[in-house]
Amino acid sequence: MSELILEPLAYPFMQRGLLAAVMVGVVCALVGTYIVLRGMTFFGDALAHAILPGVAVGYLVGGGAQGPTFLGALATAILASLGIGALSKNQRLREDTAIGIIFAGMFALGIAMISSIGGYAVDLTHFLFGNVLGVSQSDLLLTGVAGGLVVVTVVAFYKEFLVLSFDPVLAATLRLPTRFLENLLLVLIAVTIVVSLQTVGIALMVAMLVTPAATALLLTRRVHLMMILAAVIAAVSGVVGLYFSYYVSIASGAAIV
Repeated sequence: MSELILEPLAYPFMQRGLLAAVMVGVVCALVGTYIVLRGMTFFGDALAHAILPGVAVGYLVGGGAQGPTFLGALATAILASLGIGALSKNQRLREDTAIGIIFAGMFALGIAMISSIGGYAVDLTHFLFGNVLGVSQSDLLLTGVAGGLVVVTVVAFYKEFLVLSFDPVLAATLRLPTRFLENLLLVLIAVTIVVSLQTVGIALMVAMLVTPAATALLLTRRVHLMMILAAVIAAVSGVVGLYFSYYVSIASGAAIV
């Protein structure tokens, strides 16, 4: 039994993959809690797909380097999230309509860009389906820093996000900066999606954001406990999924989800 556990740990790529899966799982669980509580699942899915043009541009400009790809995805994610937020304020458009417009347009643009840049197309498919076993030391560092900032922000604004999620009217009555908090949450979701990109990929991102939090919601009604449970569930599923991927030889992103 111990050999089954220890054998994969002999490989550095598995060590990095396991660490990345745990970090990404915890970050997704915390932010995913608000996505589930606020009914923003479609938003999360749309935003994950909308960053594809930024990934393609960053990858092409940086020649495959991780930094430009991350920055391109992050910039696109933030712009798309704020764009959806602005469109949804329009009285003539429902929020799901605004999300659909941004989602379809950006994803189509991303597919068109990937199909037009030839040799890079195969590498870019890793961002669609995830490749956690390809995580490098620099990827881990970037994930740790960006994910850490997300966790610190979620903890720092816990009470404000809680009030805003359950009673927006009360939040306005208490003179909380509701517009700022709304936009901050959108940015946090955007950063979380970009951080998780290489682990589970665009196609499966929404499952990583929603499933642990939704499972935790079935077990408790207290938000802080929901966050803790979701983080544990996500971390465990990441580790178990990666081991399953190693022994069964299936895609790591699908196994984690």
